[in-house]
Amino acid sequence: MATNTVKKEDIIINQMSTDKKRWFAVYTKYKCEKYVSDILSKKQIASYVPIVSKTKKYNRKVKHYEVPLINCYVFVYIDKKEYLPILETEYVMKFLKQGKDLLAIPESEIEVLRRVSGDVIDVSINQDLDFIYGQEVEVISGHLAGMRGKIVSKSSKRCFVIDLETIGYQLRIKVDFNLLRPMYTKQLIA
Repeated sequence: MATNTVKKEDIIINQMSTDKKRWFAVYTKYKCEKYVSDILSKKQIASYVPIVSKTKKYNRKVKHYEVPLINCYVFVYIDKKEYLPILETEYVMKFLKQGKDLLAIPESEIEVLRRVSGDVIDVSINQDLDFIYGQEVEVISGHLAGMRGKIVSKSSKRCFVIDLETIGYQLRIKVDFNLLRPMYTKQLIA
């Protein structure tokens, strides 16, 4: 007699599919993101670590280096059969979960990370717009074109924020205000 039993791994890995690959976030040991990504590629598992360039100025030298955009996270594009080999990888701690459920990350959020970690093409657009704190804006040029966010600083830093809802992060990005346009909301006229 057949019984309908639910396996424990089916409950825990509910957003993973046996036939369709999806993006998931893997939590790693601090400063081991690139190493974990290299090991996963040797296992022929697709992984992605968004990298940004940083410059540090010292008294006698300037040092350029690349660091992960989000510390301790590697993004993997996998199906169910690759779940266990990832957990067995050195310096991998766990998958990003909500309760007991694994969270599949939408392709759109991975695309945001790819665009943020790329170089912005400098395009000069003459605008005399005055942005205010909290105003919703859209990037109109460069790798981030089409991205939407909110102004969080109007000082010389020129920052705005992009939300990555699935993984619970907000990215604060410096963008030239000439590359932004305000997002207007429809207002009812009485």
